[in-house]
Amino acid sequence: MSTPSCARCTEKSQICQETNGQAPEGCPTVTHAHLLDGVLGEYDRPPTKHFALEASRQEAEGYAGRGRQPFVLQPAKCRLQETVEFCQRMGFRRLGLAFCAGLSQEARMLCRILEKHGFSVVGVSCKVGGVPKERLGLGDDEKIRIGQHETMCNPILQASVLNEAATDFNLMLGLCVGHDALFLKHVESPTTVFAVKDRVTGHNPLAALYTSRSYYRRLQEVTDGPDAGRREE
Repeated sequence: MSTPSCARCTEKSQICQETNGQAPEGCPTVTHAHLLDGVLGEYDRPPTKHFALEASRQEAEGYAGRGRQPFVLQPAKCRLQETVEFCQRMGFRRLGLAFCAGLSQEARMLCRILEKHGFSVVGVSCKVGGVPKERLGLGDDEKIRIGQHETMCNPILQASVLNEAATDFNLMLGLCVGHDALFLKHVESPTTVFAVKDRVTGHNPLAALYTSRSYYRRLQEVTDGPDAGRREE
């Protein structure tokens, strides 16, 4: 069986979006059709169906002028507005907010807005627990500030706190690469990513893709690992 290759698909008319669309080699719509019945059965389960229906309705309402012909895509709602509206649609009241300590100000702003819309917010910083990085076996020269105390990021405890709080829905704000994956692995309630961390681009990682043929073209070069080309400060 061919490896799914949606990210490389260049078909102008795709079978996944058009009735008579084309399917290139490795198209999972074709190669993994055997999974579809089981998946659709999951969508038929009342909780999943309700969640998927409201998500699709929210998606559609994110565009203006849908009744006009010809229709031209016109986005009308930011992610914050859509998040608030989706949580209202679903009847969520108790929201979890797992955030990076480096975005504490943004977390306070987000929490304030969510509370104004009637939600109860359980916010947990990545530094919860106050555990030193040495507990992980990290060497002093592997810290951000060498020679100083540093508290480890603790995404598993963040997830555990929100699990115990029985949140209806969670928002993840700026957790580090890797720490975010651990959080998602251990959290129990459905979770959306409000924003991801990118220290260089103001938390907009797509900027590196958009400039990968100019300012960030070095990202297309093969390196020998995370330390390759690192400059000594």
